[in-house]
Amino acid sequence: METIQIVLEKERLEATDRAARRTKQNRSALVRDALRAHLRKMAVVEFEQRDRAGYRKHPQQLDEVASWEQAAVWPSE
Repeated sequence: METIQIVLEKERLEATDRAARRTKQNRSALVRDALRAHLRKMAVVEFEQRDRAGYRKHPQQLDEVASWEQAAVWPSE
């Protein structure tokens, strides 16, 4: 691991310390977890944007999805 220095507003630092105490973590662990979650969320958003752009460029045709319609139907008893 690397040691870094970040600048936070006093209120945000106090909120971070309160959250760390509540979760029984140290400040660094809390910030690492929060950053990891944020980066994961950013990656998901990027994938979703890429998918949307792909579907806009090449929209699905009805015949491509028709076979899946039957698979989505609940079987009769």
